[in-house]
Amino acid sequence: MTARPAFDDLPELDGTGVRHGWGVVPYDIGSIANVTPDMVREAAHQVRTGETIPLNLAVDAFDPPLFGRRQVEHTVVEAGRNELEDVLSELNPQASSQLDGLAHVRAREHGFLGGATSPDEARERSGMHHWARRGIAARGVLLDVERSRTATGTARDPFLGDPVHPDELLAVAKEQRVELRPGDALLVRTGWAAAYLAADDGARARGAASWNGLHAGEDTARFLWNAQVALLGCDNPAVENGPGDRAAGSLHRRVLPAFGLALMELLDLERLAARCAELERWEFLLVSVPVHVVGGVSSPANVMAVL
Repeated sequence: MTARPAFDDLPELDGTGVRHGWGVVPYDIGSIANVTPDMVREAAHQVRTGETIPLNLAVDAFDPPLFGRRQVEHTVVEAGRNELEDVLSELNPQASSQLDGLAHVRAREHGFLGGATSPDEARERSGMHHWARRGIAARGVLLDVERSRTATGTARDPFLGDPVHPDELLAVAKEQRVELRPGDALLVRTGWAAAYLAADDGARARGAASWNGLHAGEDTARFLWNAQVALLGCDNPAVENGPGDRAAGSLHRRVLPAFGLALMELLDLERLAARCAELERWEFLLVSVPVHVVGGVSSPANVMAVL
């Protein structure tokens, strides 16, 4: 990586209003490069109780999956007289708790991260195999926006599509007495996944079209870049709020092809949030090993917090 400029010093992709870090972030692992070995060693010191809390929903938790994605088909076959084997087909890694790869979204005609205009080039240069070979480990920080809103009497329906702005994230961090540091994996709880999975079919139809999440505007991109966040995860379908605001733009476009920022979606943050509240400690070691698919553009999140 070269010297890292401030967000407001980054160039823009013409006609998009999107600032980019091309030439600053590495195109194979993107923001995960923000985590140094020293940071991982320090993150390991966050382990106090030794509890392990996976953050993955079942691969078939959403039935049907959102956005018209295919449901996984699971068959158990008798491979021999004394053996059973699993066969998974139609497995879309983005149908449940997921990790968006760097070749998942392009910035219009400007291309994928670093300007790769060919999908094949993007998948070779920025495919999921690069993260899989390295693995992901970092200090994790959970900002429980839903808990904060409930405590202050400002909680609203997770299906309203409310935006969460950077100033609210910083306010929650102050309430929780936790400080974001460069190289952190930032998790944000909105309460959407738990509400959706507990809802009836009518409410689910509404929740599939609208969800609370991070505001998609430039201020959020500025916050994430300047904070040197390594990974951003949420318990909603897109990290950003949906259906969003055309004037705000797309947070995916601002951070995936522009910054190479790792995104996790549809995480199960309920058990982690409850335990963090009990311990009054909102930081932990976060680890993820993506599925090793050469040229992959996504993976099941395969993520766990270690307290």
